[in-house]
Amino acid sequence: MVSSEAQGRLPGIAPVSVIDIGSNSVRVVIYEGLTRAPTVLFNEKVLCGLGKGLGANGRMDDEGVARALVALRRFKALSDQAKATDIYVLATAAAREASNGPDFIRNAEQILGQEIQVLSGEEEAKYSALGVISGFHEVDGIAGDLGGGSLELIDIKGHEFGRGITLPLGGLRLSESSGNSLTKARAFARKQVNTARFLEKGEGRTFYAVGGTWRNIAKLHMEISNYPLHMMQGYELSLDDMQKFLEEVIAAKDSKDGAWQAVSKNRRSLLPYGAIAMQEVLSVMKPARIAFSAQGVREGYLYSRLPDSERDADPLLVAADQLAILRARSPEHARELADWTGRMMPFFGITETEEESRYRRAACLVADISWRAHPDYRGAQAMNVIAHSSFVGISHPGRAYLALANYYRFEGVADNGDTGPLATIATPRLLELAKLLGGLLRVVYLFSASMPGLVHHLTFREAMSPDLDLEFVVPHAYANFAGERLDGRLQQLAKLTGKRLAFKFE
Repeated sequence: MVSSEAQGRLPGIAPVSVIDIGSNSVRVVIYEGLTRAPTVLFNEKVLCGLGKGLGANGRMDDEGVARALVALRRFKALSDQAKATDIYVLATAAAREASNGPDFIRNAEQILGQEIQVLSGEEEAKYSALGVISGFHEVDGIAGDLGGGSLELIDIKGHEFGRGITLPLGGLRLSESSGNSLTKARAFARKQVNTARFLEKGEGRTFYAVGGTWRNIAKLHMEISNYPLHMMQGYELSLDDMQKFLEEVIAAKDSKDGAWQAVSKNRRSLLPYGAIAMQEVLSVMKPARIAFSAQGVREGYLYSRLPDSERDADPLLVAADQLAILRARSPEHARELADWTGRMMPFFGITETEEESRYRRAACLVADISWRAHPDYRGAQAMNVIAHSSFVGISHPGRAYLALANYYRFEGVADNGDTGPLATIATPRLLELAKLLGGLLRVVYLFSASMPGLVHHLTFREAMSPDLDLEFVVPHAYANFAGERLDGRLQQLAKLTGKRLAFKFE
């Protein structure tokens, strides 16, 4: 009898739901479970515009309130349908500042059957900081979370962060308070941002941009520049490139361009105000780069609920290992490859940085996830799945490295039309390392049949013969693995690395 239980879900965890009541949107995100690298099961938002008119009359918009309550009823039903064991409900600027906020919260709690946490500005900044920490490796900079009603700013270094501040610069509020005048919006934003003196400590570091309006600015940049990887998390721009593009967004001269249609109509009108707010922050901070984060208050709140041991785990390696559990023939074999390739790199003159080592381990963990595909398409499927997976704790060049290494592992180490777009994202160093890793995996997979227990018996060593550089040493017990195909793969690796290689069975 075939089990009716889903086999594509991680064992031992249960769904959790986060409902986020913001000034512009109300959203539910149902996650597969409370883990270091949570995967989204279901995600839906409604642009209710609760903060519309808040600056003028101190009240949340009545129509927005009605729409939000309807949305919350649906979100509760969806969370129950997904069998979420916990539902966390967070409310931000509009709910905490509006005179009718308490009535709204009371009605919403009645619908949801539980308490809503109305976050202070400082709490909002804290969870936003934790969201950035949960999504980036070795954070060093200032995070800015732009909502509809407010902008939270907070300094982060590693796992430590300062006391955050909140400014009344949300896109919706800024457009309304300025009477839709960009000139007035800039003057107001500049005055507010100049009160955040700690921004000056961010010079030369990274500005982490959080929030829907800023993510849509990044999305627009990707569309206009024909960027080949539409993945928001970890997308980076230099300060100069960002400032130039923000000017284009504010001018909106090309808003009829098809690229602008990638941004929803409701968001499009707020882009110039979000651009002004970012420009003013960047002008004071002078960061080296801007990195966009798909992780924010929701993910930060979940991260805060993890035990310390899980918080300290590497989210990239956790996610890659989870993918191996779900899709590889043997997750244990994938882990063996991660260890083995690390020991082999020095034989080829490679001393990895900590970041490169993380990426290599992750690439090995996901090296067998496309085995169910047709043999002719395993490389392409591996590359597509890995490049477009919801990994965090990784840069875009790193994501390209993971995807390309696994394409090369199936298809050989030459570039072609399939690899071209991603190869433009990877740095020359990461491209070199991806080909080396792919070449190593092409050899070692022919020994293991993708099963554990053998790989750790194999090694390279300096050759005794003057005609060779390295010997691939194989214990005599595995002599029956010798064959033409294996020799051919080793010579491909030799050509790639410029080293003379041969097997030594002993």
